[in-house]
Amino acid sequence: MGTYSFEPHPIVRLLEKPAADFTCSDLIRAVEQLELHQVNLRYVGGDGRLKTIAFPVDSREHLAEVLTWGERVDGSSIFPGVEGDASDVYIVPRHRTAFLNPFGERTSLDVLCSFYGADGEPLPYAREQVVRRAADVLTQETGMVLEAFGELEYYLVDEPDRIYPVEEEHGYQESAPFSKGQRVREQVLGQLATMGIKLKYAHGEVGNILEDERQLVQHEIEFWPVPVEQAADALVLAKWVVREVAYQHGLEATFAPSVSSEGAGSGLHIHSRLVADGTSTITDDGGVNDTGRRLIAGYLSAAKALTAFGNTVPTSYLRFVEGDESPEGICWGETDRTGLVRVPLAWGDQVLPGMVAHANPGSSEPIPEPAIHPQTVELRLGDGSADVHLLLAGMAVAARRGLSDPKSLKVAARLSTADHSKFEQLPSSCADSADALKRERASFEADDVFPRELVDAVIDGLRAYDDATLMKKAAKNDGVREELVRRHWHVG
Repeated sequence: MGTYSFEPHPIVRLLEKPAADFTCSDLIRAVEQLELHQVNLRYVGGDGRLKTIAFPVDSREHLAEVLTWGERVDGSSIFPGVEGDASDVYIVPRHRTAFLNPFGERTSLDVLCSFYGADGEPLPYAREQVVRRAADVLTQETGMVLEAFGELEYYLVDEPDRIYPVEEEHGYQESAPFSKGQRVREQVLGQLATMGIKLKYAHGEVGNILEDERQLVQHEIEFWPVPVEQAADALVLAKWVVREVAYQHGLEATFAPSVSSEGAGSGLHIHSRLVADGTSTITDDGGVNDTGRRLIAGYLSAAKALTAFGNTVPTSYLRFVEGDESPEGICWGETDRTGLVRVPLAWGDQVLPGMVAHANPGSSEPIPEPAIHPQTVELRLGDGSADVHLLLAGMAVAARRGLSDPKSLKVAARLSTADHSKFEQLPSSCADSADALKRERASFEADDVFPRELVDAVIDGLRAYDDATLMKKAAKNDGVREELVRRHWHVG
């Protein structure tokens, strides 16, 4: 079997080289050999969604120009607050991100792009540039790379099924025919794999909700740890693919943080770890070490401000009040799902050999070791409304602060769930979140990671909801609450 025989990415198989090494010439060769007739340049807009420009392929020369130069676009239509008289910006393809898009009238080659200004410099407020700067500054200061992956939850909405009907709040890893939407989930998994997105698994989630005229069935995709820039792109691509596949099946997909008062909303838990020289730096034989605790302290110290990127609509704060397993306080614990940060169970050398031997008596095969220890730290703050590039950039900023603050270990000890002191709570509205970001903005703006104008735009966007009073009304009035949920049904 060849080196790439298990590789689901068709361009990687064709070229017999990893996507990280793709060049413009490689992509031209792929277009020729796969007989493609369209190229789509894709980018993440100011609303966090994936945008598209389609190019017909009419000559080799034209294809080379598109894949090398990119295109000029109107920044004032993409990013809030950009003036129309100076809005031209460039998008330049990142060849390593290329994949085949099966959803149009014909299969196309799609490539994600980065933004640059008229001077050729990275556009400061573009999402992918913010997370890239945050990651670079962290690595320059610490020598460590922040890797992350998301647990992306979503609901598929359909008419109630009379055959093997849905059981409320009983969807966790359920199998068909009791699990509804399994075919959609598996097609999403397959499409993401062929796009080069590294995945762990997909499964049904707890949230099964039955209403008079519809059923809402929750699903989850869990990704594989990669550097934070790649993790953010993966989440944006995954949302697009979920919606495309669901649409083909005549179903509605929603990532809304709150969908009904009767069940769980959709969270976006982010796992992370720090890596140096191919080794995890957050764990040792005794579990999470001091570096891991400093990372946790950084997240907890910045938690209120991070909601500005991870919880961007009023229904995010309904989820904190009503949702099952949503964070109950700014604290952390080992395998504890009530805190804001959780240290999940990992496979340790002490227990793994015994479990494998007991499950497979008589086997003498060696147990494979992971390239990097699988221990992660799970931040349970975000939801489906998250601006994922800014959230992951914010996490990199918080990680840097936790690693450099000499008080971090004391903070981690004080905020452990083993300590029964009263913990602070997360903001209760977009208005509170905006205030928290304003108080902490200096740490995000340090080293020009978050441009001041971008932070202003985030704060203004949150305050525009004017939801401090509205949240209190929604808690008491079902009509107000339902109208609010529908208004923010297709977030992210």
